[in-house]
Amino acid sequence: MSDPLERIAAALERMAPAPEPAPDFAQAEAFLWHSDTDRLVPVPQVSRVDIALLRGIDRARDTLLANTLQFARGAAANNALLWGARGMGKSSLVKAVQAAVNAQGLSLKLVELAREDLPSVGRLLNLLRAAPQTRFVLFCDDLSFSHDDQHYKSLKAVLDGGIEGRPANVLFYATSNRRHLMPRDMIENERSTAINPSEAVEEKVSLSDRFGLWLGFHPCDQDAYFAMIEGYCAAYGLEIDPEVLRAEAVEWYRTRGSRSGRVAWQFFTDLAGRHGKSV
Repeated sequence: MSDPLERIAAALERMAPAPEPAPDFAQAEAFLWHSDTDRLVPVPQVSRVDIALLRGIDRARDTLLANTLQFARGAAANNALLWGARGMGKSSLVKAVQAAVNAQGLSLKLVELAREDLPSVGRLLNLLRAAPQTRFVLFCDDLSFSHDDQHYKSLKAVLDGGIEGRPANVLFYATSNRRHLMPRDMIENERSTAINPSEAVEEKVSLSDRFGLWLGFHPCDQDAYFAMIEGYCAAYGLEIDPEVLRAEAVEWYRTRGSRSGRVAWQFFTDLAGRHGKSV
């Protein structure tokens, strides 16, 4: 007689829905991963801005674009962590870089993975590994981990790949407000309560060390803020008196208490709407 646990496992396997077949990757440039059905859903149109409109992040833009081009051409490339200030274009840059790469006649697919779906990443990697002729950037936006969060262990499967290794056709990009992906008080608590503080902290902090590229995004100054808005005006053909434009832009960011690429875009959206333009 077989073990009761084996019989239960076999019954559960029979009850589980069959995994969805891999999609036709030629039908879209981007896909969303649904872990409940192990399914990649095509995204007909990616929400993004042109890379030329991303101002004040020149170094990060050039570095990420060069790294992504290397990968799309079949050369070596690093996983990247884009970290820092909110609203400074981290996720916008990832999407814009993919479009810029494809505009050069290359083929690169973007697959978005939610942080909550990290435990299923092994199954996703197997799907992507099965399409070796296609290059993928696996993208996790706003990645961070809180107290007692064990999802970070699943992330190591993407960055290190276990004994199989990360698929050669997959690169991983993540954005986060935290350089080490963990809140500072969590790191300090580990140091103060652990028997061996250095080892307790090492496992969590070293996670960010597994990214070959760290690209920092910092709050923009007023000149960069104005440059972003002026770039949007030029791109959309909106002509405004420069003094009026700057006065309104200053009033807008002061009501929000900060300057950033996101605030600049929100101001421009309001401005364009008031002048009868769509964006």
